[in-house]
Amino acid sequence: MKTTPFTQLHQDLGAKMSSFAGFNMPIEYSGILAEHHAVCESVGVFDVSHMGEFWVRGPHALSFLQNVTSNDVSTLQVGQVQYAYFPNENGGVVDDLLVHKMGEEEYLMVVNASNIEKDWQWCLDHNAEGSILDNASDRTAQLAIQGPNAILTLQKLTDTDLSTIPYYHFKFGEFAGIDNILIANTGYTGAGGFEIYFEPADGLKIWNAVFEAGKEFGIVPVGLGARDTLRLEMGYCLYGHELGEKISPIEAGLGWVTKFNPEKHTPSKELFQKQMAEGVSRKRIGLEMRDKGIARQDYELMDAESRVIGTVTSGTISPMSKIGIAMGYVETAFAKPGTEIFVNIRDRKLKAEVVKMPFRK
Repeated sequence: MKTTPFTQLHQDLGAKMSSFAGFNMPIEYSGILAEHHAVCESVGVFDVSHMGEFWVRGPHALSFLQNVTSNDVSTLQVGQVQYAYFPNENGGVVDDLLVHKMGEEEYLMVVNASNIEKDWQWCLDHNAEGSILDNASDRTAQLAIQGPNAILTLQKLTDTDLSTIPYYHFKFGEFAGIDNILIANTGYTGAGGFEIYFEPADGLKIWNAVFEAGKEFGIVPVGLGARDTLRLEMGYCLYGHELGEKISPIEAGLGWVTKFNPEKHTPSKELFQKQMAEGVSRKRIGLEMRDKGIARQDYELMDAESRVIGTVTSGTISPMSKIGIAMGYVETAFAKPGTEIFVNIRDRKLKAEVVKMPFRK
């Protein structure tokens, strides 16, 4: 398995480790529930160094991104971040990603760890414009410091005024005595905070500085288990669950990052335009259990007559509300909030209700 600059540290802290996207990653330390609450109520730190980072440079960088990603990159200002996805030729999604505008001819894409090799090959195969591509994934480490006290923790370590970095924006600055650290007001938890990018060699120094600065707030390391429950409470898509090669982004509710500018020639553009105009046969929903039970991935969703109308893609017990929550896809007629549906849990038909996301307000 691959490692991050923090793998030995995770093991020394007693983390439960497991393979994820080919990396030896921490799943939990003190427990998923405790870590989830720590992020929502104070501050927690995630090692996300397994994520992929691709630089796009040169006079054709914008043209390349306009033709390979779903969103309108031309609207970005330097210092701004954009959520998007790579559409494939069959109406599905290669991956979802973030695009950072670093300069007039320089961008940074951040992709999912499980798709780094696939995404890199996709970019190479679709670089008709001749932009300069650089896969910096192995040369880049990343920590996500999330929670309401993240800004108070990190402000101790930098002269950059973090309050001046709006949501989905970034700045470069000195951090923990190290120059040129990328500090982005982004995250995957819904609890606020920052993601910082740096050279792997500086990892332990930065980790120690962050934990010393956050000591007064009860800062804790957080594993991938709580990362998943946090994103699920917010209704955020996870590739391989709510997104995939055979799932339409319009069905997934990503029409808001699907742009059809005349100069954009993304794969499946015409199909997505048709789906936006005519509607789709199924939609991604959030649901809350009304009977006691947990809706797990791949469980069937049914109507009152026990007809299968969809499938669960992610599910858990909400650490904050203590209610069973899930996302899934159902026939469009059943996607309206307030609709009663049923989850087939070990041949027991348990009642649930379609609700508006996020689950955590």
